[in-house]
Amino acid sequence: MGKKRVVEQQGGEALVSAKSSATKKSRKKLAGLTSTRVYIAASYNNTSISVTDSTGNLIVWSSAGSMGFKGPKKATPYAASRVVENIFDKLGTSDLGKVITPVPHNGCRPRKARRV
Repeated sequence: MGKKRVVEQQGGEALVSAKSSATKKSRKKLAGLTSTRVYIAASYNNTSISVTDSTGNLIVWSSAGSMGFKGPKKATPYAASRVVENIFDKLGTSDLGKVITPVPHNGCRPRKARRV
């Protein structure tokens, strides 16, 4: 798993280049997006952000833990800002169109009232 290494020889020298199929797929998904959704999960332990298209297919994601923050540092505002910077680096100069962040709609059903 991970990156595949390709060894090419030119003029007696071996050149090693890393090729990732994930970058090719994400660039294909970025072409022609009209609207995207941004999901932000911020908890006491970690902060993760994922960007999907309108049908729910994942485009890019990042979290504080994947960026190298460990322990309680993952839930800091600084770590969250670094996650956002990482998302924009992965997206590059692509146009996301209309960006929507889903809002909870009243959440779960409340417990029934206690009778005394």
